[in-house]
Amino acid sequence: MGLFEKKSTFRKFIDSITNAIYDNPDLGPEFMEELEEGLVMSDIGIDTSDAIMKELDTAINERYIIKEKQIKKELSGIIEGLMDKGERNRMSEQYPLIILMIGINGGGKTTSIAKLAHMYKKKGKSVMLAAADTFRAAAAEQLQTWGDRVGVRVIRHAEGTDPTAVIYDAIQSAKANNIDVLICDTAGRLQNKVNLMKELEKMSKVISREYPEASRENLLVLDATTGKNAVSQAEEFSTISDITGIILTKMDGTARGGISITIADQFDMPIKFIGIGEGLDDLVPFNAHDFAESIFEE
Repeated sequence: MGLFEKKSTFRKFIDSITNAIYDNPDLGPEFMEELEEGLVMSDIGIDTSDAIMKELDTAINERYIIKEKQIKKELSGIIEGLMDKGERNRMSEQYPLIILMIGINGGGKTTSIAKLAHMYKKKGKSVMLAAADTFRAAAAEQLQTWGDRVGVRVIRHAEGTDPTAVIYDAIQSAKANNIDVLICDTAGRLQNKVNLMKELEKMSKVISREYPEASRENLLVLDATTGKNAVSQAEEFSTISDITGIILTKMDGTARGGISITIADQFDMPIKFIGIGEGLDDLVPFNAHDFAESIFEE
């Protein structure tokens, strides 16, 4: 099943290619302008769209591309090249593993944590959750609900307590119980950037001090439906924390998905997973080749 079988992602972009070729069969300047407009309308940023068009223009001239199918294949290859970060697209397979989940409230962070926990459990790994978002009311309760549903233990403290203390206690429990994967929720109040940066720095120091042998992933969760706002969040959080990968949520429904190309290109951030639904199994490991090909599936 293609990654885009369940959604309308890139439909307008694909239609724009067909229309542009139909309107401009000589593939001249008008064609290129219309095609670039289709890229931008698909939430692909201007700079990334410009880079794609320059590479496509070179390919058209060097290989005498004249057919719609050839253009789609060329675009697929260009997009794959922008998004393929090699091993960085894959999660660490060294255990114990500590995953810090970062992102603003409402972006799908908590449900992504549940999906990750479910995924690792299916792989036979032991999983524990840490409710280190002690700032948002009911955040720990929400995570506890998901933990109960997935069947994993949640380490939590009272609302308003030091989130780093939660991380510390979770690490001690994970070590004592030989837990393979510890997934840590964190606060998403980007408007308080300085405080958030200090919190994440403290958490990182505690993890390094208390569990230096654990491998690490810092995953930024972004809502694909927010378009350019997701780009702004990627830019802001990249200055706050060392992001090792992106989870793009809500790629089903009306999400246009071009934002993923922009983020991978503009910030050199690897996409680790995309969320394509509400079910626990609807978190798909990202594959640049499959993603690019799925854009142009008929």
